[in-house]
Amino acid sequence: MSMASIIILAVVFVLDVLAFVLAIGAEKRRNTAAYVNVDQNARPYCVYGSDAATGYGIGALVLLAAGQAVIMVATRCFCCGRALSPGRWRAFAGFCFITCWFTFVIAELCLLAGSVRNAYHTKYSTLVIRGPPHCAMLRKGVFAAGAAFTFLTALFAELHYLFFAKARHAAAVPPPIVGGIGMTRM
Repeated sequence: MSMASIIILAVVFVLDVLAFVLAIGAEKRRNTAAYVNVDQNARPYCVYGSDAATGYGIGALVLLAAGQAVIMVATRCFCCGRALSPGRWRAFAGFCFITCWFTFVIAELCLLAGSVRNAYHTKYSTLVIRGPPHCAMLRKGVFAAGAAFTFLTALFAELHYLFFAKARHAAAVPPPIVGGIGMTRM
């Protein structure tokens, strides 16, 4: 494995680990309604705690997208560039490529939906509904699901790159010479 491959794998690993840590941090710092307060007109409203989870979720989203971009540029998105020789490494790379994109889309959707929903605050729901205000809060587990799919994306992106590199190396190896004649594939 070349030094460039090691650097690419290290950069993607760091970006994905940071995204995973931020997604876990977002789950831990989800917005909750701290208490219900009353304004000067005697209307109750929700008072929320910190909004840090939104920033953590967006940070995880951006870092995960950056890691995915680095892998896709390095592998030429698996469809551009020189063709790979048929074999198990190309098949494994193709499977990991598809799985990586599938888990990436789910992770990004979880992180985006969690960040948007976490940033949504209800202030005066009693203008329409009688009784105490309904304080909107993000469901537990949305950022955790994003973190889990971030981990899977990292795993399949790294495997995709490794298998792609093996398939590229196999395509660069000249065919064996048998009896003085180079055997080539048709």
